[in-house]
Amino acid sequence: VSDMDSRASDFCCLQVEVCQNPTSTARTTAVTECVQRFLQHSNKTVFGDICLTEFEDEFLTQHVQSVSICDTDLVLGCGGNKPAVSLADAQLDIHVFQLHEDDGPAAETIDEQEEEISAASHWLLPSAEFQGLWNNLIYDMNVKEKLLQYATTTLLFSDRNVDGNIVSWNRVILLHGPPGTGKTSLCKALAQKLCIRFSK
Repeated sequence: VSDMDSRASDFCCLQVEVCQNPTSTARTTAVTECVQRFLQHSNKTVFGDICLTEFEDEFLTQHVQSVSICDTDLVLGCGGNKPAVSLADAQLDIHVFQLHEDDGPAAETIDEQEEEISAASHWLLPSAEFQGLWNNLIYDMNVKEKLLQYATTTLLFSDRNVDGNIVSWNRVILLHGPPGTGKTSLCKALAQKLCIRFSK
C-alpha cells in the first residue's frame, strides 16, 4: 500500500450500513461490535462501495442480512483513481437497522365535496420497499452525494441548535425536471438513507 493509500486509511471514516434480519432479537450494540471485529480483522482493502452477504461468523450469519460499506465517493472522491483503504486502519461509523416489512404505505385522505382525495402516503422507515433504491438511482452529476451531504449537515446544525443568525443556510431543496426523471424516488431514497444514518 502506498503512502497516499495509508494516509487515506488514517483520515477517512467509512459509513457501514448493517441490515439486521427482521426476526433477529440481538441487541444493536452486540451486532455493532461483532461487525466491527469482523471488518477490522478481515484484512480487506476497499476501493469503493461493497456489500457483503455471506459470513463465516455464526452470529453474523444468524442475525445479519448484509453489511454495506457505502457512499465512499464522499470520502474517497469520485473518479477512477480512488485510494485503497484498509478496513483494519479505517474508522468505521456503523449503522444497524431492521427493515419494516409492511404492506405498502398508509394513506392520508381529505374529504372534499363528498369525495375522498389522497393527500399523502406514509411509510414506516427504514422500509423494505425502499431497500436498494439509493444504489439504483444513477445521475449524470453527483447529485446524490451533494444532497446527502447537504441534508446531513442541515440535520446536524438543527440537532446542535446552531444559531441561524450566525451560520445561515437554505432550508429548502427544490428538485425540478420533467416527469419520470427520479425526483420522487430520490426523495424516498434520501429519507431511507437519513433514517438509517440518524437511527443511533
